[in-house]
Amino acid sequence: MAQIDKIFDSLSSNNLFENKFVLQTSYTPENIPHRDKQIEQVASILAPALRGEKTSNLFLYGQTGTGKTLSIKYVRDKMMNRAKTNNIPLKIQYLNCKLKKVSDTEYRILADLIKKLGGSVPATGLPTEHVYNKFIDMVEQEKKLLILILDEIDYAVKKMSDGFLYNLTRLNSELVSSQISLIGISNDLKFLDSLDPRVRSSLSEEEIVFSPYNAIQLQEILSERSKIAFKKDVLEEGVLSKCAAYAAREHGDARRALDLLRIAGELAEREGLKKVSIRHVDMANEKIDKDKFVEVIEAAPKQFQLALLSIINLSENTKEKIFTGDVYNFYHDLCNKIGIEVLTQRRISDIIAEIDMLGLINARVISKGRHGRTREIKLAIPSKALGKIKTLLHEKLEL
Repeated sequence: MAQIDKIFDSLSSNNLFENKFVLQTSYTPENIPHRDKQIEQVASILAPALRGEKTSNLFLYGQTGTGKTLSIKYVRDKMMNRAKTNNIPLKIQYLNCKLKKVSDTEYRILADLIKKLGGSVPATGLPTEHVYNKFIDMVEQEKKLLILILDEIDYAVKKMSDGFLYNLTRLNSELVSSQISLIGISNDLKFLDSLDPRVRSSLSEEEIVFSPYNAIQLQEILSERSKIAFKKDVLEEGVLSKCAAYAAREHGDARRALDLLRIAGELAEREGLKKVSIRHVDMANEKIDKDKFVEVIEAAPKQFQLALLSIINLSENTKEKIFTGDVYNFYHDLCNKIGIEVLTQRRISDIIAEIDMLGLINARVISKGRHGRTREIKLAIPSKALGKIKTLLHEKLEL
C-alpha cells in the first residue's frame, strides 16, 4: 500500500501538463490551421440553412486525422450560434456511426437520432417502419431544417448495406413542414464507389476532399496545442518535430501526432522527469502501434483472424519465404481443426490484401512465370506486440 501512495504522490507533485484536454480528439480549437479552404467550402454549402433553405447533401472524405470532423464541428458551432441569435429554426445533429450500439442496425441509428431530438423508443422490439414513423413525427413536431452529420458512415454501411442511406435520402418526400440535409464523413476514399448509384448521387451532391497534412503542417498544429497543453519549457528540442515526422509517415494523421505528444508527456511524468524527451516520443510510438494492432485485430471477422494467425504461425516456424499458397494450406488445416467454413484461395488472397493494407504484413506481388503471380508475405507486427496478439487470436478463435 505504501508503494501505491508513493506512486500517487510522485504523480501529483510532478505534473508536466497545463491542460491535457487540448491534446484530445474531442477538443475543438478556436483556430484550425491549414483547413481554411475546406472550412470555407463547408460554410458556403451550408450557409443557405441560415435562410431556412434546405442545403445540398454533402460528403467529406480523406484519411484519418485530416481534420474532417474538426472542421464540420467548427462550422456547426458557428452556425448554431448564428441560428440562436437570429431565431432561425435550425437543428444540427452529429452521430458517430462507429460507436458500438449505434451502427449495428438501422433501428439503433434511428433510435439514437430520435433520442437526440428529444424523443425515445425502446432499445429493441418495434418494427423498423414504426421507428421511421416516430423519427418523422419528431422532425415534423415544429417547422425546422435538420442537418444530420453521420461520421464514419462507412462503418454503418458495412454492418447493414446502403439501404438505410437510401431511405434517409428519400425522407424529404414524406416531410411536410420540415426538411433534412445529410452530411456523410468517411476515412475510406473508395467508399462512394461501393454505393448504389442512386444513393451515391443523392448523398454526394457536394464533395470535399481533405488531403493529408505534411510534417511541417503537423509541427505547426502541435506547436499551437503544446503552448496550451504543457507547462513552460517542459518539451525538449526536437520533440514536436519527431511527433510530426512519425505522424507524417502515417499518412499525415494529426490525431496520431497529438496522441504521440500526449502519451510522451504521460510517460515522462511516470518516470518522475521534468522534461519530455525524444526518447519518450519513440516509446509512445511503440505503445500506439501495439494498441492499434490489437484494436484492429479484435474487431476483425473470424476469417481475417484465421488468415492472420496462419501467417504468424508460418513466420515463427519457418525460415523460408512465405507465399499465398503456404498461408492458404495452413489456413485450410486451421479451419478444419476448429470446424469453420473454408473459403476459396481467391477469397483468402483478398483477405491477405486487406491485412497488408492495414500494415500488419508486407505483401509483395511477384511473378512465377507461366505459373502466374503470387504474394511474398512478411510479418510487420512489432515483436513486442506479437505475444499479446497471438493470445488475443487464440481467445477469439477459441483455440
